[in-house]
Amino acid sequence: MEAMDAFIKAGAKTYFDTAYGWAIFPTVAKAGIGIGGAGGVGEVFVRVEGGPPKLVGKANLIQISVGIQFGGQVFSEIIFFEAQKDFENFTGGNFEFGAGASVVALTASVSAEASTVGATASVGGNQGTAKTKMMGYNKGMAIVTIAKGGLMYSATVAGQKFNYKPLGM
Repeated sequence: MEAMDAFIKAGAKTYFDTAYGWAIFPTVAKAGIGIGGAGGVGEVFVRVEGGPPKLVGKANLIQISVGIQFGGQVFSEIIFFEAQKDFENFTGGNFEFGAGASVVALTASVSAEASTVGATASVGGNQGTAKTKMMGYNKGMAIVTIAKGGLMYSATVAGQKFNYKPLGM
């Protein structure tokens, strides 16, 4: 998967090697003028010792934001789950978090967020040059984003909501 390879290339391999599972959203599109929104469709995996990751479901990401914002951006996002209980918290129904401020210019990004999973800060580039530093888990989750493009300024209050659907349902 191209998005997974981009995150590995960006330095997230340790997460893939140690996480119980993850939800990956290859393309999240975001736009706003005062009121904004974002959305993306992803796949949910569990790590299998000695084998390839197992696809166990699909997830939708929906984000609504209010505040000072203008522009649009496209990015990839992945949420790593440290343990089975963290994975089950995400897959157990509707899951949500987030309130933050971010700036994305062309293909480089800088963001800081405070959410129900704790405070995070990240710096990244485009999918070809992004680098991430292993920051550890916060309340059982680690979130990494890679900007794909766009130009957006935002100082907003936003929430991301995820809807999980297991395969075969």
